[in-house]
Amino acid sequence: MKKMILTLAIAVSTMSAFAGEVTVSAKVLRAFNTEFNSAKEVQWTTGANYFMASFVYNEKYVNAYYNEEGELVGLTRNITTASLPLTLQANLRKEYGNFWVSDLVEVTKSEGTSYLVTIENADTRLVLKSNGGYEWYQYNKVKKS
Repeated sequence: MKKMILTLAIAVSTMSAFAGEVTVSAKVLRAFNTEFNSAKEVQWTTGANYFMASFVYNEKYVNAYYNEEGELVGLTRNITTASLPLTLQANLRKEYGNFWVSDLVEVTKSEGTSYLVTIENADTRLVLKSNGGYEWYQYNKVKKS
């Protein structure tokens, strides 16, 4: 009987996970709709202490992060290297010219804007984070096998 109840509970939780139903607080929804009233294709996910809205805004894919009080704590969006500040572009070419860019994200928070770039070569994958708009520092390094 316990196995049957456990199996049923897992099945129900799996079905609701695939249904994509996320309960978003009214505060968060109000804040989002005020800030991004023309957003399209909005999908919500939740984390331990935040809500994330993934959506299209001005023809760009954007992620907005809100705390439980409905305060916008950050935005992210994928960009191209041409959208980087010129000093970061030049530094990336100079210091990491033998790598290719596999992912580039702009992160905007109240403290300012920073960038995360994933670069790779045949042996290594690096994640670099910008220090303001001037230089990169190594955030993560993985040796490919």
